[in-house]
Amino acid sequence: MPHSIVRRLIAVSTLLIFPSVASAADVYPKRPVRAIVAVSPGGSNDFVARSIAAKLSERLGEQIVVINRAGGGGVIGYESAARSTPDGYTMVLASASYATLAATRKTPYDPIKSFAPIAKLGTGPFILIVNSSVPANSVKELIAVAKQKPGKLIMASGEVASAPHLGTLLFLGLTGIDMRVVPFKGGGPALIDILGGHSDASFSNIVQALPHIKSGRLRALGTGGLKRSALLPDVPTVAEAADLPGFENANWWSFLAPSGTPAPIVDRLTNEIKAVLALDEVKKWFLNGGGEVDYLGPSDLGRFIKQEITKFGRIAKKVNIRLE
Repeated sequence: MPHSIVRRLIAVSTLLIFPSVASAADVYPKRPVRAIVAVSPGGSNDFVARSIAAKLSERLGEQIVVINRAGGGGVIGYESAARSTPDGYTMVLASASYATLAATRKTPYDPIKSFAPIAKLGTGPFILIVNSSVPANSVKELIAVAKQKPGKLIMASGEVASAPHLGTLLFLGLTGIDMRVVPFKGGGPALIDILGGHSDASFSNIVQALPHIKSGRLRALGTGGLKRSALLPDVPTVAEAADLPGFENANWWSFLAPSGTPAPIVDRLTNEIKAVLALDEVKKWFLNGGGEVDYLGPSDLGRFIKQEITKFGRIAKKVNIRLE
């Protein structure tokens, strides 16, 4: 029997015995899919996960069930996802805290190898604000005031090793100014402190700060995104206002799957999520939350996460932050 015929017979036999992964993706999903969120209910991570899950459920024809698994600064939720069967029925929402965790502590999972990137969903820049009593109407003026009073101005931030905290340290390092950084248990308490006049400046959530900016109690100097916010189009980015090309202090959200999840299933999820993000309704959700849709596919997302871990790692090493 000719060798070419033998090879064809073997190929056909293999397909009959081992159905192709592609065919599995064609009938995927057959049951509800879990979307793990590594924080408690409430907050931007939970909102993004539930909003996208609702629209994705409609497209897939099966429910995307959001499960909150908080603890350990997010480690418990991420570890749970990493240890899940890689069959396409578990995803995890990863935010900027995913990168800060990897940069500041040893995790029970490999932040790069344990997951398969699916899609980046959006970005939510923080905004640099000052109390109205601070004599600064721009980022450069704040830098000048801080240089005149080294160690005197107080910069409120999120908790130690969080994205806002490390982003604040990055800003101080790049501008060469000496401000006393006071970490709080989240952005809410930090905002309250600056409103009370106890702190002078902070990188805050845009939506939380916006009413106080409009009332005049706070002054917006610059946004932490790579481009201006649609909510405050007249406020420059910190990057342009302080001549800091590439500076970014922002939260971001993405979906990952356990490593080993079949590529056709990852591709299906990626394509469906991309379609969800193109909806005007979804774009409005992000805008109302102070952010914007910022889609990246698997390869680009993988590179982006590596860059974020490296960036935060450099900051943490410089100021000697290492959590157990």
